[in-house]
Amino acid sequence: MVHVLDIGEIDRTQVAQVGGKAAGLGELARIDGVEVPDGFCVTTAAFARAVFAAPGLDDRVLALDQLTPDDSAGIAALSAQVRRAVENLAVPDEVAAAIRAAHARFGADGAYAVRSSATAEDLPTASFAGQQDTFLNVLGIGPILDAVRRCWASLFTERAVTYRLRQGFGGTGIRMGVVVQRMVFPRAAGIMVTADPVSSDRTVVSIDAGFGLGEALVSGLVDADVYQVRAGVVTGTTIATKKLAVEAAPRGGTRMRELAEERRTECVLTEPEVLRLARLGRRIEAHFGSPQDIEWCLDDDTVRIVQSRPITTLFPVPAAGDDAYHVYVSVGHQQMMTDAMKPLGLSMWQLTSRAPMRDAGGRLFVDVTAALSTPASRTGLVAGLGKSDPLIGDALRTLLDRGVVPEAPQPDSASPPGTVPARIDIDTDPGIVAELIADSEASLAAMTERIGTKSGPELLDFIEADIAELQRVLFTPRGLRVITAAIDAAQWLNDRLSEWLGEKNAADTLTQSVPGNVTSEMGLALLDVADVLRPYPQVVAYLRQVEEQGGEGDFLAGLSRYEGGTESRAAIEDFLAGYGMRCAGEIDITRPRWSEHPATLVPMLLGNIRNFEPGAGRALFDAGLRAAEEAEQSLLHRIRALPDGADKAAETARMIERVRTYSGYREYPKYRMVSRYFQYKRALLGEAGRLVAAGVLGEPEDIYFLRFDELREVVRTHRVDPGLIDERKAAFLTYRTLTPPRVLTSDGEALTGAYHRSDLPAGALPGMAVSNGTVEGRARVLTDLGRADLAPGDILVTAYTDPSWTPLFVSIAGLVTEVGGLLTHGAVIAREYGLPAVVGVEYATTTIRDGQRIRVNGTDGYVEILA
Repeated sequence: MVHVLDIGEIDRTQVAQVGGKAAGLGELARIDGVEVPDGFCVTTAAFARAVFAAPGLDDRVLALDQLTPDDSAGIAALSAQVRRAVENLAVPDEVAAAIRAAHARFGADGAYAVRSSATAEDLPTASFAGQQDTFLNVLGIGPILDAVRRCWASLFTERAVTYRLRQGFGGTGIRMGVVVQRMVFPRAAGIMVTADPVSSDRTVVSIDAGFGLGEALVSGLVDADVYQVRAGVVTGTTIATKKLAVEAAPRGGTRMRELAEERRTECVLTEPEVLRLARLGRRIEAHFGSPQDIEWCLDDDTVRIVQSRPITTLFPVPAAGDDAYHVYVSVGHQQMMTDAMKPLGLSMWQLTSRAPMRDAGGRLFVDVTAALSTPASRTGLVAGLGKSDPLIGDALRTLLDRGVVPEAPQPDSASPPGTVPARIDIDTDPGIVAELIADSEASLAAMTERIGTKSGPELLDFIEADIAELQRVLFTPRGLRVITAAIDAAQWLNDRLSEWLGEKNAADTLTQSVPGNVTSEMGLALLDVADVLRPYPQVVAYLRQVEEQGGEGDFLAGLSRYEGGTESRAAIEDFLAGYGMRCAGEIDITRPRWSEHPATLVPMLLGNIRNFEPGAGRALFDAGLRAAEEAEQSLLHRIRALPDGADKAAETARMIERVRTYSGYREYPKYRMVSRYFQYKRALLGEAGRLVAAGVLGEPEDIYFLRFDELREVVRTHRVDPGLIDERKAAFLTYRTLTPPRVLTSDGEALTGAYHRSDLPAGALPGMAVSNGTVEGRARVLTDLGRADLAPGDILVTAYTDPSWTPLFVSIAGLVTEVGGLLTHGAVIAREYGLPAVVGVEYATTTIRDGQRIRVNGTDGYVEILA
């Protein structure tokens, strides 16, 4: 068993033997022109020999793995026990002998840096930066052995355990190596990242530099000079006031030293040194194939690299297939689903959409470069996306103001993605909506009947062919004209009634309880289900038990044991027959549908039973209808008193009729798209079951980690790359931790946009007004439908809401989301239910604490935290 390896013997493939930091250093030492301090690594085998051979320690480490990352008290207590036990271990004789021999070989009279190197550290998907310990200027073999033991123990600090649990790593599967290197006493040291740390722009190298040891910068103890380099030119220099430096202490360890007054504003690096470092950073980046976070030391005239790790916080850049500059707009921010998607879900959406879609980081983006490159299409794109999401609009204007988007010839008649179709007039006729729905229903029924007869490659071919039919129904010009007519009518009403009467957002009230909105009807239908369940105490008690147990198992089957269970089950199954294809994040075909996991509905059902009286569904609809009718009569009465009032009132009445006739259809196309997706999914899972039975896949859900074309090839050949699915699963876990930008460029620059407003009360959070009115109440910050516990008067604060959240809207008094626009589902349903709503409030779920009292101004678009 090898207990020590020299750094020169190590490369990047040996993470399991030496840990991520040591593997990275060994690989760095193999790059021409890169200097790495000499030294050796105490291997993970030595760690295992010392720690996991100790009686009872492995049991306590296993117990740590069973904790949740939110159990801070449990983590603190148990990690402290494990850490103390490891610190008190004796280094095994054979391990100590190997360390002594290496120490003597590299120079027993020198100073050393002793640094932790865990097997889950400095990985492409998780950096674990700062989670384990480093000891500098260690003198003598005794202190080195002690530092090695303390590095082992640092694997079990409270912060390291919590980080691992949040990242999905278990302590029993991680080993610790320890790097022991000759100490460098530099004139200057710092950190270099080969992408801008603020904007993520990959064309920028950013260098932080300070005097003395770099530990002060890494730990955030002192300010640093900051230098930025693009294309071999220093583009930015910020000189900090540097009062302190960290230096080696004569008897070992480090100490802080005050800098002389005249040195505090002195440049740490010269321009040639900055450019030299930047070139070195690009060389290291090219070798590893990804942007790097590099720690460096400048020793006299020699640059030494003491660490390089992948930057794991950068959002990936979509593959464009060329070297041209591209601009991408997030699909998730427009579809109200910014979570990471699995490969099958991504590819299905790309097959469905007619826009030029790219994927990166588990999210979809539309390439809008062509539309931005000509004046006519640029105007329509920015205006359209700005109405959808003001922050996207601002981000695009920021890019255009810089002049970075290349001009390209393109016919002005081109329709840019993300804009609404041309304003074509249409008669106000409910029959048009009825015909559109009938066509869609017939198409869905025909597909459902035929797909059940398909299997094998024929099934995949059938689905791909049927997507063309889905596109026909989804993007029918007549249907788009209906949706556009509703948008135009609402805008006309808002503009004219503001001009004539001073009314803000008048269309919000006028569109309450419009007919035929399948999403708002779904929320009211779940109230009707609650009416069936409410009279049966045993059923209600059983649902509470299901909720407490996390909704595992087939709870519907268990209903039959209780009085009223048969009737209750029938009501729930009727609801699922109409809406069971829905779920949170429903644009991702791989997400579990309500029909697949009906217990998701239990918290909402219990909330409806607790908070409402029988008949609440009809009562809420009727109340909204009365509000709309009363608003119409009042507005028309006031308009008739104006000059030319009769003509203005007649035109207003026509627009009100149009917006009420056509607004409900806005939600229908996606509803039936998701219905079709559910039929595809059921058929594909059936095929996946056959692949599992044939030994091709380990479990049916493995197909979620294959793109549609890859799945077709697996079905055809009955062969799959055994490592591909595991690789995709690991990548998906990483993607879930990333926050997608609203706008992303091919340089990697992430732009979020900003509100430029001066009309807000002090401390107010800006957003977009999407549903009229002002309300105060208790904030309920929710990220999971399964944890919904709402009381009347609560204000829902969440990242986004798609149609699956609609049943909660009947219980709340207002809505705040981080993502959204005028035409997204949450806004549409909030208006129909008469809920004041503000969307696009950046960081709402972290700025607003659950239980705080807040005020939502859905008329002017801001939120105030009151207490």
